[in-house]
Amino acid sequence: MRRIVVSTLVMTALTGTAFAQDAGDGPKKPDMHELARNSSLPKSHADFSRFYHPPGDKVIEQPDAFRLLFRTPNGLPDGYAERRGNAVIYYDSTGKVTRVQQLPAGTDDP
Repeated sequence: MRRIVVSTLVMTALTGTAFAQDAGDGPKKPDMHELARNSSLPKSHADFSRFYHPPGDKVIEQPDAFRLLFRTPNGLPDGYAERRGNAVIYYDSTGKVTRVQQLPAGTDDP
């Protein structure tokens, strides 16, 4: 009987602490997204000036993967392009290779 009472008291004390922490008595701490947005760390940068893109398409840059996503004006996927070594490979919306662009030999690697 004593074990049951002690374990009940311990459980009540632990859950009471958890409720007190969830209540948020102090100011709310920033979440991970807010910290990343206001970070002083350098952002990923890539030069996409050599990439071809379909006329009229919206281009979405993904500099961390050195890739461009293409979307039609109404928002449908129209393919993507990514750099591999000294070449840029273009894919259609189904993932098939449609074009390979060779870059000059002296270009910097991603």
